[in-house]
Amino acid sequence: MDSAPPPPSKNLLRFHRRRKLRLNETQIPVLTEESKRCLRNLSSYRAPKPRLQFPRSRMAAVLVALFVGRKGDLYVLLSRRSASLRTYAGDTSLPGGKVDPGDVSLEDTARREAFEEIGLPRDRKKVPLLCVLEPFLAAELIVTPVVVLILDNTLEPILNTAEVASLFSHPLASFLSTTPPFPSEPESEEVPYHRSFDVEATGPFSSKQMFRVHEFLTGREAGGIKPVFGLTAAMLIRVATIGYGREPDFEVHPPGAPTMDERIAWALVHRKVFKDACEKEGIDLGLARRIAGVDKDGRPVKTARNLKAGEGKGRRKREYKL
Repeated sequence: MDSAPPPPSKNLLRFHRRRKLRLNETQIPVLTEESKRCLRNLSSYRAPKPRLQFPRSRMAAVLVALFVGRKGDLYVLLSRRSASLRTYAGDTSLPGGKVDPGDVSLEDTARREAFEEIGLPRDRKKVPLLCVLEPFLAAELIVTPVVVLILDNTLEPILNTAEVASLFSHPLASFLSTTPPFPSEPESEEVPYHRSFDVEATGPFSSKQMFRVHEFLTGREAGGIKPVFGLTAAMLIRVATIGYGREPDFEVHPPGAPTMDERIAWALVHRKVFKDACEKEGIDLGLARRIAGVDKDGRPVKTARNLKAGEGKGRRKREYKL
């Protein structure tokens, strides 16, 4: 007999009520004015309500755990994935993973995974929630960043060595900069702190489009730590942009890049792993098809917007921001 279907995906979009962050009453060290503004901006951020329904079996969350350094600046915890993992072995990442049947929110997912991977307590007084961001598209998952603040800097990590090889930190503000926050290593002087790569692929509106991938050095490459790359970099750029209230020193997206909503809609309609999950969970893809600009058979719909998307060698002419 088949097991009961999972709870509706919309339940995961709920998160625990946030306690008002009173910076003068916390246990954290003295904050810089920039750090205070960043925390206030993050704690007041509300992500737009998702237009699409996502299959629960393809949802995941990561924990963006911030803490205050000795000089009052904000840092984010990053981990080096174990070399024995089947996927992304040795990569620099944020703690996180897929939604479990018992998770009632994406915050629950992110906190549970962080506890399992690095031993970060799920105590919401010591590690209060700042905000939950809009979802990001990975190869086979829809990933939501959950941002928290570690108030107790005496907490000791307990690494699950089957998943995490090591833990380190990086200044959050440096994800808006092209200047490294550390002295350059002699062997890496020729490699810039920040680089980006444009990749062409078929995307929304059935046209060839450019997608930009970012990379940041960690300053620990000589010790085997890989740069912050791809999805992890994109999420941290977004967190830093919201927190510090300014755009990065570089262009995040190429001209004409689709929005994340459009990319996710395209994936739901065209990628088998998402299509199968939507069918199994009874999710109607009508809205996703409209956003992606295709009909029920996945063929491009001839609308003014689609025709515009096909101009200029398949690239859309207006610029989007996440």
